[in-house]
Amino acid sequence: MVKSPTLIGLLDRPGEARDALAAALGLGASYTVTVAEHVDALPAEAVLIVAHVRAVSLDDWPLLARRLPTIVVTETRIDDDLLPAVDAGLVDYLVEPLRHADVLRRLVARALEHRQLAEEHARDRARLAELNENLETHLALLRLDQQAGWHIQRKLLPVQPLTINGVACDYWLAPSLYLSGDFLDYQRFDGRYSVFYFADVSGHGASSAFVTVLLRYLCNRWLGEWDGQRPEALAPRWLAQLNRELLDTGIGKHVTLFVGVIDHDQRELHYSLGAQLPMPVLVDRSRGEVDVLRGEGMPVGLFPNVEYPAYRVSLPANFRLWLCSDGVLEGLPGKTLTARLDDLKRRIVVCDDLATLRAALLAGEQDAATGGEERPDDLTIMTLSGFDHDNA
Repeated sequence: MVKSPTLIGLLDRPGEARDALAAALGLGASYTVTVAEHVDALPAEAVLIVAHVRAVSLDDWPLLARRLPTIVVTETRIDDDLLPAVDAGLVDYLVEPLRHADVLRRLVARALEHRQLAEEHARDRARLAELNENLETHLALLRLDQQAGWHIQRKLLPVQPLTINGVACDYWLAPSLYLSGDFLDYQRFDGRYSVFYFADVSGHGASSAFVTVLLRYLCNRWLGEWDGQRPEALAPRWLAQLNRELLDTGIGKHVTLFVGVIDHDQRELHYSLGAQLPMPVLVDRSRGEVDVLRGEGMPVGLFPNVEYPAYRVSLPANFRLWLCSDGVLEGLPGKTLTARLDDLKRRIVVCDDLATLRAALLAGEQDAATGGEERPDDLTIMTLSGFDHDNA
């Protein structure tokens, strides 16, 4: 397709002077010059106008200024000839154009360059606007997907309130985004045993949430395969199996995990852990005694052939066990990890239930830099208390 030549419109009264100006304007130029006596007579293809003040009425200057880039030419420096054009917004002008024809051609060339740049910028803005609209659309769809995923993830959590064999479970899970890498579960095995776990998958968002779904599926399957024997071996075995599963998938995710088996007859807790931080806190509510559970273990999903330890602790008749994800540390005061862990323990001592601790943590967040609006990490708290609750 042959590209049409650039067309320059010259507005001037007919005569030798206009012919001479048109010839000078088009001398050696890459554009074509067309002449007209009135602005309405210019062809629509004209991209720039050279307008002589003697051919333009006072009322036509604003029309020219709105229509196309315009260079004003005049034969004299009389202000009354130029002021209407300047008032209309036309500031490029030249006196005695035939005498300064070379300057006029350079003005036209520069105006054409500016016009081309303006057109390119306009196309870029339109393209950016289109891309931004597409991005907004995709973000809206992604937000809807994330919200739907969070609704599904919540459905996988234990019902509330939940009491099994006199031990009540309560929890609060606040994702930093729509989906959470934190997850927990508490299930009845039989009249003697119940099983729970508390997990924090590395990172947060969709990929971490998918790992929590895998975790729940595997734990349900392994719980269904358990014969109820050797409860002390169940938690270490689960951690080792999950470690192998995560390494085999090659998804690059690891988990900090605490798994516990409550023996309701013996009032004991058998547990194992993989890099759980902070460690669970056990409160004897009758005596007011507080202990941090002992133990250590490697993160799950990072290293092959890891064996996880087995621990046991007696549970008081009136106990509350607190488990928190490491996201809780973000909102606590203190410059060191030890200072923050000590602060968390002090808060747990004075809080008799999850709602009280949650309110205290939220108040602390509002005082800190987090502002209480967005969290850098998921925050989850779980409590188990018993043995005096009615089953629900």
